[in-house]
Amino acid sequence: MSDSPVAIILAAGKSTRMKSETPKVLHQVCGQSMIDHVINAVRETGVQKIVVIVGHKADEVKAALEHHSDVLFALQAEQKGTGHAVMMAEEALKDHTGSVLVLAGDTPLLKGSSLQKLLDVQQENGAACIVGTAITENNHGLGRIVRDEAGKFLRIVEHKDASETELQIQEINTGCFAFQTQALFAALKKLRPENQQAEYYLTDCAEILLSEDKTVLAANTLDIQEAMGVNTQDQLAEVEQVMLNR
Repeated sequence: MSDSPVAIILAAGKSTRMKSETPKVLHQVCGQSMIDHVINAVRETGVQKIVVIVGHKADEVKAALEHHSDVLFALQAEQKGTGHAVMMAEEALKDHTGSVLVLAGDTPLLKGSSLQKLLDVQQENGAACIVGTAITENNHGLGRIVRDEAGKFLRIVEHKDASETELQIQEINTGCFAFQTQALFAALKKLRPENQQAEYYLTDCAEILLSEDKTVLAANTLDIQEAMGVNTQDQLAEVEQVMLNR
């Protein structure tokens, strides 16, 4: 298989807060489903193959996307975290040697240009992992980017696991990553669900790769609007307004 970039889009989650029977990623923003917006942004980077991880109401999500010739599906039967979701893509990408973007299906404001920057930073540095970050004062509930005194990336800490000092950090994880595909799947095998949720966090892969002396960087290539994930009807309305303003 070629080594041009591929993408994994996470679309397995069940969103109880949307208070709707429609799978979350199929909610519409400006006449297109959220996940269609993500797919469009991904395609702008020249990605030829997209693996969508489905779970909750998998058949509905697949039916809505089956007209895309470049989209494959992988099933996450049990929701055991973002890391677990990405593991489901291994079969589809086991021969891939290039870069893989890992994105959330509920972030419709992503721009292809920002994702391209993420891939460019990865290529320039030969990095095993690039964490896409954004800066915001409104950081409540978001994973913080922890750096050392020299500004070198150390880890991502989830809001609920963060210390008082870490809670002050304004650089946040957008949930957008670029990995070397095989480095990602190797790191996923070492994940342990040692956190409050007993879930496999994709974010822990960055620390695992770093501990193996691989190049892991956090790159501020996105703006905070692009990182806006949608979990409620209010957030859906907010995202729609941003898109209209664009």
